[in-house]
Parts: sequence; C-alpha cells; structure tokens
Amino acid sequence: MTRARKTLIALEATSYYHICVRAVRKSFLCGEDKSSGRNFDHRKQWLENELLRLTEIFAIDISAYAILSNHYHVILHVDKDRTTNWDAGEIIERWHQLFKGTVQSQAFINGESLDAGARALLDSQIGIWQERLTDISWFMRVVNEKIARKANAEDECTGRFWEGRFKSQALLDDKALLACMAYVDLNPIRAKIAETPEESDHTSVKLRIETCQSQGIIGGISENQPEQLQPFAGSTHEGELEGLPFRLQDYLELVDWTGRQMREDKPGQIEETVPPILKRLNLDADHWLYMTQHYQSSFKSLVGCVQQVREACRLLGWKKSHSLSMCRVLIG
Repeated sequence: MTRARKTLIALEATSYYHICVRAVRKSFLCGEDKSSGRNFDHRKQWLENELLRLTEIFAIDISAYAILSNHYHVILHVDKDRTTNWDAGEIIERWHQLFKGTVQSQAFINGESLDAGARALLDSQIGIWQERLTDISWFMRVVNEKIARKANAEDECTGRFWEGRFKSQALLDDKALLACMAYVDLNPIRAKIAETPEESDHTSVKLRIETCQSQGIIGGISENQPEQLQPFAGSTHEGELEGLPFRLQDYLELVDWTGRQMREDKPGQIEETVPPILKRLNLDADHWLYMTQHYQSSFKSLVGCVQQVREACRLLGWKKSHSLSMCRVLIG
C-alpha cells in the first residue's frame, strides 16, 4: 500500500531527501523522441534553471541533480532554521516570487496600512507560507507545474506531463548521502549518454566542475563553489559543518573513479587504488559500485545504517522498513 507523502518526510530523522520524478508513460518529453523525430532537449535547461532558481526562494538546498530524457533526480536538503531569520516582509517577498499572494500581502508590500483584522489574517498567512517554504512537496509542486505548463503550451495540448507522485528516499547518514549523490551525478554515464562527469550535461557534478575551472584552481580544486548548490563544507569549515560533510576534491575524485569503473572496457575489475574517502567511511568498494549503479532499486524509502533506519521507523511510526536487509549488507 502506498504511504501518504507526509509519512515519508521526517526532518527529525534527516534533512536530506532523494527525489525522482518521471514523465507520464515514460515518454521522452525532455529529450529526443525517436518515434516522432522531435527533440525536446531545451526542456532540460528549463528544468535545470527552475530547480536552481527555487533554491534562492525556498529554505531548501540542492545537493545533487541529474536531468535525463524522461525523468530527473534531485537531492534536497531542508534548512528549516534558515527561516527563523526571515521577517514578515522577506517571507511575503519570497512567496510573491512564486504566487500572487493575497489582498493583505499585496497591501503590505505596497506600504498600505492594515486594520487589526487584516493584520491578524496576514500574520496567519505568513506562518503558513513560512512552513511551505521549507516543504519539499511545495518545492516539487512549483517546479513540476511550471515545466508542465510551458511544455503543454509548446505542444499546444493539455493533460498531465509528470507522473502523479514523486518518489522520495530519506538519506539518514553520510554513507547514504554520499552514495546517492554519486548515483545521481553518474546517471548520464550509466545511461551511456556521457563518458565522463565533465561531459554529463544537466548534472550538478558538471556545474561544480565548471565552477572549479572558471573561478580559479587551488591545489587542483577550486575553493569557490556554485552559489546555487549546497556547498561542500569539509574542506573549508572546522567544527560543526554548514554544508555537505565531505571535501569537494574528495567527492570529485570519487565520482571520477566510480565512473571509470562503470565503463565497458573495465568489466568486473576494480582498480587497486581505491579513493581514500571510501576507506574513511568504511565503505567496501564492491558494495559502493553496486550502490552507485542500483541505488534506487536496492533501497525503498529509508537509506542508512541499520541503527539509523530503525530510529527513523520509530519517528515515522512505522513497524519496519523494507530496506533494512539491504542497508545492513551495503551500508552496515
């Protein structure tokens, strides 16, 4: 039985979620449709632009993304604490970038005075909008509805563009997060669309590499990172991390190494030199390669070590998770 979306998101368990959205009937609505000869690659750029734009409005970061012909992946990080620094005006301005708002919010922005009743109503609306600006379902709704409207207008048709529900996986620890990010970024290589990460169009790893190349190199890797993506904090912060808990250089080296293992001219043989980050996280190389090729099919809604999965089940009110056995084997 399909679980309600609200029972799949528990920010007390984790702030990281892997989202996958597919086009209806798995059609090639964002790429080249070989049956008709039409090419819709420009829609991938629409989608990429919209995903990155929304990170400037929502209190939600993008950790990784990959856009393919008939589906896309995105890893979202919810930063609920960020909204505590937003005053009423900022919340309204952010919401107005998404929707028209209300008579009361428009009056507030225009500097008009509000009586006590109107102000009380506005305060209630602001509280609702503040919550929605940290809500993954609202983030995905805004993205998907905008792209669907543009695509339907281009096709001069109506109807559903995306499948009704997006799939989500809670990433409960660093191992689950790292493997899922690599899985997402390596989508074009697995699909044999690209041979290297830097050639993988419409992916977060390509955006990170391009930023490294354009903003100057320090020790082989730029310390500057794309403003639209959640930064890697491991290389630049000490103590409590404010970003991804890995070093950028380690991640790029890991993705490059993993991509090489996937190539057809390296069947079933792992290079002797394994990236140090796998050893630090105590991840088996064979298990790592399996996860980065079969992540979504291996795990259901919860991904992490057994202890974290059990704790997440408790927080969500579940009796068990179907992913527990695979988590035990692949993550520990």
